[in-house]
Formats: sequence, C-alpha cells, structure tokens
Amino acid sequence: MARVAVIMKVLPNAVEVTPDQLLEKIKETLPEDYKIMGSGEEPIAFGLKALKIIISIPEETEGGTEKLEEIIKGIDIVEEVEVEAVHRL
Repeated sequence: MARVAVIMKVLPNAVEVTPDQLLEKIKETLPEDYKIMGSGEEPIAFGLKALKIIISIPEETEGGTEKLEEIIKGIDIVEEVEVEAVHRL
C-alpha cells in the first residue's frame, strides 16, 4: 500500500500554546493508520510559534488531505491548518 507525506503548518489559537502541546494533541487525535514522520517549530510573530509537521497517510485516502485537515482543525487549541506540500512515498 502506497503512502503520502503531508507537510503542514499548524497555528495555535493563543500565544501560550506551544508547538509541543499542539503535537501531543495531534498524536492523541490521529487515526491509527496516520503516522507522524517529523515535526519542528516556526516562529510567526509576537511570540507565536507554528508547528511544522510531516504526517504519512494512506494514498487511497478518500478526499486526499481533507480528512486530515478536518481532524486537526477539530482540536480545540488549533486556530488554522495549512497544507504546504504533499509527496508520494
């Protein structure tokens, strides 16, 4: 089964929310067949830091990255999600 790597930027809803907190919430929320391949942080402005994350999903996922985006947007400390790139593994 082929997989796809999705590179995303996740913005918190408050300056107090750290990228590590975002990562933990995402780990708790993702379906079993979605795997986190890597993560980091990116300074935005005024102390706000975004989480940059790479998530591997099955290639056959219906709707492409929509399901993943909806899952992450549904987390209470997430303000915005942006897909930056998608690569076939």
